[in-house]
Amino acid sequence: PMKAMLLAAGRGERMRPLTDKVPKPLLQVAGKSLIEYQIEALSAAGINELVINHAHLGEQLVDRLGDGRRYGVHIRYSVEPEGALETGGGIKHALPLLGGDPFMVVNADIWTDYPYARQSLAAGRLAHLVLVDCPAHHPDGDFCLQDGEVRDQDGEKLTFSGIGLYHPNLFRAAPEGAFPLAPLLRTAMRDGRVSGEYYSGQWLDIGTPERLAELDRQLRKG
Repeated sequence: PMKAMLLAAGRGERMRPLTDKVPKPLLQVAGKSLIEYQIEALSAAGINELVINHAHLGEQLVDRLGDGRRYGVHIRYSVEPEGALETGGGIKHALPLLGGDPFMVVNADIWTDYPYARQSLAAGRLAHLVLVDCPAHHPDGDFCLQDGEVRDQDGEKLTFSGIGLYHPNLFRAAPEGAFPLAPLLRTAMRDGRVSGEYYSGQWLDIGTPERLAELDRQLRKG
C-alpha cells in the first residue's frame, strides 16, 4: 500500500504568536485542525499508512493524533531536532519509515479539496508534482508545466502545491542533515524526470493568521 508523509515540523514563524504555543498543523479552522483535514482526506482515498515528522512542540501532535486509529489510519512519527531539517532533510530522515516504493508527501499546513488517490510514478520518474494557480502572496510561481513535464525555466509559471509523489532515489545522493527540497527537484527536472499535473480546485497555503481567519470564516459560512 502507498504511504504518505505529512510535513509538520516547521516552526510557523509567520504564524506567530499563534504558533508560540501550538504547532502550526494543529491550528484550527471550523473546529478541526489543518492536519486532521489532510489525514481524513488521505484515509478516504485509501492511503492509510502515514508518517508525520515533527520538531517544534511536536509532542502536542502525538498527543492529539496518537496512532491514527480513530481516523482509520496508522501513524508513525519521524522526530527531528529542534530547528528541524527543512523539507528535503526531513523526508530523507524519514525514509526508513517510508520504505523502498514511491510515496506521497503533503504539507500539513495547506487546506485543499484535492482528490488524493493512490498514484504511481511513471517508469524513470523521480517525482510527480501537483501545481496550482499562483496565489496573490506568491505571484511569480515556481515551475512551468508543459505536456505533463515540470520544468524550471522562463515562461508562465504555476505554484507548487506542497503535494508530491517521490521516489526514494530522489534523496539517495543527498547529505544527512538539513537541506531544502527544491534543488533536488530542479536537478531531476533538468534530467526530464519530473512529471506534474495542474489542479484548479480549492487550495490555500495557510501562511498567516489573516489567511487562517479568512478560511475559518469561509468554512463556517459553508
